[in-house]
Amino acid sequence: MPTDPAVSRRKLGAAGIILALIATTVAVLGVTSRAAETTRLQERANAQAVPTVSVAIPGRPGSAATLELPGRLEAYSRASIYARVSGYLKAWHADIGTRVTAGQLLAEIETPDLDQQLLQARADLASAQAAAALAGTTAKRWQAMLSSDSVSRQEVEEKVGDFTAKQSMVNASQANLDRFQAMKGFTRIVAPFDGVITARNTDLGALINAGGGAGPELFAVSDTRRLRVYVSVPQRYASIVKVGAKATLTVPEQPDQTRTATIKSSSRAVNTATGSMLIQLTVDNASGDLLPGGFTSVNMELQQKSGGLTIPAGALIFDKSGLRVATVGADEKVLLKKVSIARDMGQSIELASGIEATDRVIDSPPDGIANGDLVRIAKTDAKK
Repeated sequence: MPTDPAVSRRKLGAAGIILALIATTVAVLGVTSRAAETTRLQERANAQAVPTVSVAIPGRPGSAATLELPGRLEAYSRASIYARVSGYLKAWHADIGTRVTAGQLLAEIETPDLDQQLLQARADLASAQAAAALAGTTAKRWQAMLSSDSVSRQEVEEKVGDFTAKQSMVNASQANLDRFQAMKGFTRIVAPFDGVITARNTDLGALINAGGGAGPELFAVSDTRRLRVYVSVPQRYASIVKVGAKATLTVPEQPDQTRTATIKSSSRAVNTATGSMLIQLTVDNASGDLLPGGFTSVNMELQQKSGGLTIPAGALIFDKSGLRVATVGADEKVLLKKVSIARDMGQSIELASGIEATDRVIDSPPDGIANGDLVRIAKTDAKK
């Protein structure tokens, strides 16, 4: 049966319209989907553009804040032992690490030159004594002859004067002998006090030069039962650190152990090169755990009441505008405030002015932060 051409055209037109509607619907859905995705991406980008920060509420320091400074340990007493006479080292009896007592023999020096000088001094004394004895006998005889007018008074006085001069020569020779004998005693090098040998810079047969400027020290003896601790305190705290106050010490090799030290004295002057005042503490070291010459960390109490506010040290911003901190306002926007420091306490800073107790201070603010920047507070890190 033949197909009506008009009907066929109508069917084709309807099909075309349906296909066009389908294509339009697909296009509209695609555009809508892409627009929604673009919106979501933009929102996500905007959210990521807002930095997340942690904030800290300013606190108030207690009446006894602490100050942590590096210190240097030194033996309570230390003596460098030099030779008093020249010669050769005959023997040594104490090595480094040896505990010694006062008067204990450390070394012996062989002194051939001094031995000959000592023999000569004894001979000179004997000669002077013989001459004085003869002059004394002569003077007595001439004095006896004076009573019989056998000799003149002038001659008698000359003989008596000669005897006096000879007696003076005896005294001088005796003094010279005593000097050499005293020097001979210095051939035995002994410990000046109880302590530990911390250095030995000589050995058998070594040439020994007398005096402290001609060569290195032979031994060093240190009293380590107590130690001195030297700390340079910044001028800002010089008036706060008081003699008699306590401090705690830690050393790198024993970080978990603390020891108590007492402030004994201060230099009462500020070093112009460092801007600090030197103070001296003492600490007991009966156990010998602390090593002279070592480094220590000293934590001191600062007895001073203060009305300032403390913030973490990482909250400070140093730039061309000066010293500032970043705070977060009620609208979650940044407000930069200029501040001034009262005390630097290491991990925290006490401010003299610039912030209020209710301010939310950003800890470790990101680089380039500016007034009016929108921020997001990290809830897990927020300090309330």
